[in-house]
Amino acid sequence: MATADIPVPGTLPAVIGVHGARHNNLRDIDVDVPLWRTVAVVGVSGSGKTSLAIGTLYAEGLQRFLEALSTYSRRRLTQAQRPDVDRIDHLPPALALRQRPPVPGPRSTVGTMSEVLNVLRLMMSRLGTHLCPNGHWVAPSIATFGEEIVCPVCGARFEHPSAESFAFNSYGACPACQGLGVRSEVDVSTLVPDQDKTIEQGAVLPWNSGGRRLSMYAAGELGVRLDVPYRSLTDQERDIVLHGEPVKRQVTLQGRNGRSVQLSVSYDNAVAAVERSLRSDNERTRRLVQRFLITRVCSVCHGTRLRPEALTSQLGGRNIAEISALTLDELGGFAAGLPAGLPAELSRLTTGLLAELKGRLTPLLDVGLAYLTLDRAGASLSTGERQRIELTSTVRASTTGMLYVLDEPSVGLHPSNVAGLRTTLTALAGNGNSVIVVEHEREIIRSADWAIEIGPGAGARGGTVIAQGPPAQLETDPHSIIGPFLAGAAAVPPGRPARPGTGGQITIEIGDLYNLHDLTAAFPVGRLTALAGPSGAGKTALVLDSLIPAARALLSGSPPPGHVRRLDLGGIRQVVQVDASPIGQNARSTPATYSGAFDQIRRVFAESAHARRRRWKPGHFSFNTREGQCPTCRGLGHIDLDVQYLPDITVQCPTCHGARFNDASLAVRVDGVTIADVLGLSVDDALNQFAGRAPVAAALRPVSDVGLGYLRLGEPTPSLSGGESQRLRIASRLRASQHGTLYVFDEPSTGLHPLDVATLVGVFDRLLAAGATIIVIDHDLDLLAAADHLIDMGPGGGPDGGRILAAGTPEDVARAPGSATGPWLAEHLGLPEAQPVL
Repeated sequence: MATADIPVPGTLPAVIGVHGARHNNLRDIDVDVPLWRTVAVVGVSGSGKTSLAIGTLYAEGLQRFLEALSTYSRRRLTQAQRPDVDRIDHLPPALALRQRPPVPGPRSTVGTMSEVLNVLRLMMSRLGTHLCPNGHWVAPSIATFGEEIVCPVCGARFEHPSAESFAFNSYGACPACQGLGVRSEVDVSTLVPDQDKTIEQGAVLPWNSGGRRLSMYAAGELGVRLDVPYRSLTDQERDIVLHGEPVKRQVTLQGRNGRSVQLSVSYDNAVAAVERSLRSDNERTRRLVQRFLITRVCSVCHGTRLRPEALTSQLGGRNIAEISALTLDELGGFAAGLPAGLPAELSRLTTGLLAELKGRLTPLLDVGLAYLTLDRAGASLSTGERQRIELTSTVRASTTGMLYVLDEPSVGLHPSNVAGLRTTLTALAGNGNSVIVVEHEREIIRSADWAIEIGPGAGARGGTVIAQGPPAQLETDPHSIIGPFLAGAAAVPPGRPARPGTGGQITIEIGDLYNLHDLTAAFPVGRLTALAGPSGAGKTALVLDSLIPAARALLSGSPPPGHVRRLDLGGIRQVVQVDASPIGQNARSTPATYSGAFDQIRRVFAESAHARRRRWKPGHFSFNTREGQCPTCRGLGHIDLDVQYLPDITVQCPTCHGARFNDASLAVRVDGVTIADVLGLSVDDALNQFAGRAPVAAALRPVSDVGLGYLRLGEPTPSLSGGESQRLRIASRLRASQHGTLYVFDEPSTGLHPLDVATLVGVFDRLLAAGATIIVIDHDLDLLAAADHLIDMGPGGGPDGGRILAAGTPEDVARAPGSATGPWLAEHLGLPEAQPVL
């Protein structure tokens, strides 16, 4: 009997049983989540999808995993509070890939994050050709696999380079930049910004703080004139100021009482003064001199991060830095040609290492990252790129029996790459894992084995299971909101009238930047322009790295970036970039405070009879002031309890019971509610509550208009999704005239349900009607179809991108032969299919 013939126990559970989930807005729900399958959790923004998937299932699964660790280990880990749920049955250990992965540090690259570089370093060590001390090449062979290599030409012995010898985070690091590839150096041009000042007047900025002024007097003893404008100094005097030797000089200082004092001063030139401050233990001192620094490519390793010795070895005629500069797609082709140039005796090792390399490369190629290079800095990657690298690392681990919770894995993904993501998710489940995907991308939802829809609305109007079953079943379920869109309905009805615009246009001409070469692009003023194309096609380089900085430079009278040859703003006078970064840092930032409504609400309470009798000001109704906040929790509404090795427990404040205010402030009521009651209202409920108070309504109405009426006035803004953060930022600007204003949005559809995309388009309509010009970078087909002008870039990413393939109306691009986005847009619009780019 073979092991494969052993019957699987019939008692294995088939579902995760969730009973009484009340995390955030979940309303005591019971739901069964299929195990060993891919499950899509769907619903409108704010309905409770993430509360179920991340806040309940992942949080509880992680806690159960951590409970298996020793007490010592748990004390060293940051742990979250358990979710509010009665019981969860059959929950596997859980891992999550969040919508906003952390930004990697300066030592991270695509190669280290994906671990492709680990295999490449081993290949370079074992299959590479190494240079002996006398300059002879030693080819790889079985004989060279010891700790020492003997040169067959001159007999010289030298240490066999290990994989760590090619690691810039270890033995292979450049000694000058410690493996960072860049160095922070003193920018001499910043040390004397005003050359019309004399040194005595403070012309040399690093000498203007504390004891550094003594160096000014020492410079005088070295022959530098202190009482003439800096620009009048000779070259020799300037050299002493900036680069003079560290000598000692006697200086005489005059006291206020007329007495003179002689001191022996060690001279620090201006550059040395900055460098000494950087070595200070005082953080404030180090921060103050950051303005004098500039980051440049390391002049020793030229940005490769590696020591010179690591660059002498070659594999296939290239050193490791040259291989790391290849795109992932090019790397696959390079690796395929290696066996022909390697000895037959190493064929088994070569085959094994190449298989390992291919296993790491293939998932990256499947999710559309072929354009990335191994030496690309991790911090320069977009959110979607970081998330997909994490996802492929997870697939490669080949674990079994895990619960994987993925929050919007399609972020930043072009329609042409969705099939690769589906393959990756299928592989995860195929390994015997359970995969839960919080998603709005219809193709991903359709490919799931099961869908759970949370709703029907957002906030207090959501939090219940309104439909579940195979995705095809939801298409005809009358209770499902996503069903019609899965069946092919468009979020934005076709045939919308074209927005008129002004007839002018923004024109930018770019020389060379990344994969953009001699590129000219035009954006109509007063209309909505969308940029589409595969990841790495050049959309970000065109708009965020070129148009925005050049426009801001032109408007401020500064020179534009060097790669921008020409820019005509077409009458634009202001540029507003709306990003999806979190708003605020903690619970003190709320929709009420951010929108400005809370200022008006506090004035209403301060004008009450109770408050006027006590001569209270609006500050008495703020949880951020001593007059208004609860003294125990200082206005947070909760306190964190440290319980040693267990996770910190967040409990309701025993004094204010979560109200955030002191008793005196809570004694005041306006129209029957306290200031704490107001923070518990949703935006829409608050509009009804303060319908007769125009200043409050004026501040809250735009928040409701952008589809965020479900947000509670007092909920922390850092917990909002990226799409919610963007819309809240837009709301703050809806009340002003928009003539001459350019808005730029990067992936505004992130985390948005098709109905929310329709709301977003409505917000864009309001901005455009007020005179704004809008540019969006996005992949959502509903949003692209609603644009007045569409620019499609590609055809691929990296070296294969950087070109404008088609431009015009969405219908024009859909019909354009060779368009990268056209085939999917044509299907979405119901037009004859364009020829896809291969």
